[in-house]
Amino acid sequence: MQEQRLVGGNDEGAVAVGATVRRHTGAWTPAVHALLRHLEAKRLDGVPRVLGIDEQGREVLTFLPGDTIGTQRPWPAWAHADETLVQVGGWLRRYHEAVADFVPPEGACWRTSLRPWRPGEVIGHNDAGPYNAVWQPTPQTQSSEAGPQAPVGVFAGFVDWDFAGPCSRAWDLAFVAFSWVPLHARAVVTAEGFTDFADRPRRLRLFLDAYGWTGGVAEVLDAVQERVSDHARTLRALAACGDPLFARLVDAGVIDRLEQALTELHDDRATFTRP
Repeated sequence: MQEQRLVGGNDEGAVAVGATVRRHTGAWTPAVHALLRHLEAKRLDGVPRVLGIDEQGREVLTFLPGDTIGTQRPWPAWAHADETLVQVGGWLRRYHEAVADFVPPEGACWRTSLRPWRPGEVIGHNDAGPYNAVWQPTPQTQSSEAGPQAPVGVFAGFVDWDFAGPCSRAWDLAFVAFSWVPLHARAVVTAEGFTDFADRPRRLRLFLDAYGWTGGVAEVLDAVQERVSDHARTLRALAACGDPLFARLVDAGVIDRLEQALTELHDDRATFTRP
């Protein structure tokens, strides 16, 4: 059966074969597969299913049909629509409920975690941004109750689970908010097509309400600062260990942009916590 290379992603190498996706494996693959099988048993939507390993040693996953961002710049309208933000917040809550009782296999190895899972934590996707989302559109448009017109469709799930690893629920929530509100550096999200920075406090609350967050906004902002700082340290450490993917990310200035985002969030904090 013919292989079709899938666009996007920093690690490359993913191909579609019929209704399946084939990707290279690593030391983290058994732990990720255990997680995905747990989510399948929980009947969680929006997650690829594990089908095994092919004759080339690649993992075989089900293909999630729909649109992805790939190499599009600016990003398509659905990536910044209120409709999508609400759906992602609801999905993240369902995910946390489904993964709450998952205990990783003994000796589990996670690609982006330098420490083992601890009881009370969850395994987060750790890269659940719009660039790893799948969206199934319909031809109509309608007004979101919370904001401007947005494409009607269904958030179909997240792909690329290789970065999954242990974290708290708050840290997982923080990274998804960072990616989707978005809270990244202005220069980064402007290139992606988001420029309404004054609307971010409303969008953050919209996302938290969709998730069912009962804490305060300040608590989430603290978690974002901690989570993004840890992400930058981890990327630097993994690059120093010789991982070529993370070395490329560091060389591309990913850490510099994360640090700029932290500076801007510190400066803008009052706009998010204002009553």
